[in-house]
Amino acid sequence: MNRVLVLSAAVCLLAAGCTSEHAVVTVDQAVTLADRPVHLKVTGAPAGKPVDVAAEAVDRDGKKWHGQVAFTADEHGTVDLDTAKPASGSYQDVDGMGLFWSMNPPDGDPDEQSYIPPSEDGRPVEHVEISVSRDGHQLASTTLTRQWMSSGVTTRPLTTAKDKITGLYVAPKPDGAKHPAVLLFGGSEGGMPPLSIPDLLASHGYPVLAVAYFHAPGVPAELRNVPIEYFATAARWLDQQPGVDPAHVVVMSASYGTEAALLIADHFPALIHGAVLFAPGAAGTPSFPSPGARAWTYQGRPVGPELIPVDGVNGPVLAVAGSADASWASQQAAEQIMLELDDAHDKYPHEAVIVTGAGHGVGGTPYLSHGTTLSHPIVGRMSFGGSRPANESAIRQGWAKTLALLASLR
Repeated sequence: MNRVLVLSAAVCLLAAGCTSEHAVVTVDQAVTLADRPVHLKVTGAPAGKPVDVAAEAVDRDGKKWHGQVAFTADEHGTVDLDTAKPASGSYQDVDGMGLFWSMNPPDGDPDEQSYIPPSEDGRPVEHVEISVSRDGHQLASTTLTRQWMSSGVTTRPLTTAKDKITGLYVAPKPDGAKHPAVLLFGGSEGGMPPLSIPDLLASHGYPVLAVAYFHAPGVPAELRNVPIEYFATAARWLDQQPGVDPAHVVVMSASYGTEAALLIADHFPALIHGAVLFAPGAAGTPSFPSPGARAWTYQGRPVGPELIPVDGVNGPVLAVAGSADASWASQQAAEQIMLELDDAHDKYPHEAVIVTGAGHGVGGTPYLSHGTTLSHPIVGRMSFGGSRPANESAIRQGWAKTLALLASLR
């Protein structure tokens, strides 16, 4: 834990029109992992008077994103963002991390853009300036840094030619112990899943193998007749790594990929010991984007449109979905999966988290600005549905429950 970072009291010296007010903005952690909430507080503001608190950060493309809310300081001249309700601004409800996910781009529709942090040494790092102002005059400011990868985390690329899988292994700092591990892959976008997820999971001590299964070098161009055995090969590779507890490997995916996650969990219970499913499907789908075949095969046979069996699942299952998913009926699928698990066995915990008003974008890491309409790398612009506040709520709940599920396997 970093010591409290203070600073930037504004003192009026020579500046025309400035006030005599002095203020300080503090943050409990100047440098932190990106999924850890920070606690912001303003002191020394004029008691009972309005002040504006803002956040600014530059994205990967050099655009400066900005979020701002107005508060009324209490009788002591304090605004605690963990408990204060905004009077107006980029978010509406009490939320100590609201300034981070509610930042807007400098131009265009925020619902059609997502903030992507810049990179340092090939990994995302975000520098956020927090400022306090009144009547247009800045009273205080400070800067904090949010990182996705902690010290000691290492990466290793894998290729189909050499390793029989295309992916990236992200390992935590070695400590001599074996830990639960994650087999991670994405959905209909193909390619590699966002590396912010394995970076953070490894920073929490969980080895992660992120794999691509189509639309990437060494794997099919389309989601067409992808063998479930490919994921089993990846799980076997993961089992053999130092620091991995092979008895506690969890599969994690989103959207189309959740079908493969369920299939491998059901057909290979000796390899997979739990599943985390974001915006899931419950049955096999056709090939994508070109029709005419099936997405998956098992033992050389296409997986049809029937419900995916779950009686072989050997571990806990978490499903997260939104009631306003514009891509497919993930809420109904999540509820169906839970009903099937209820009937199959009660040996392992299973839970569906349904977030009212959230869309398809319920997976990922919290406290970032996410649009509700995204640029799909294969089919172009696609509405995921939901609202930014509801999607953020779903991401937070899903991430917290994912970490809790993994911790329960230690």
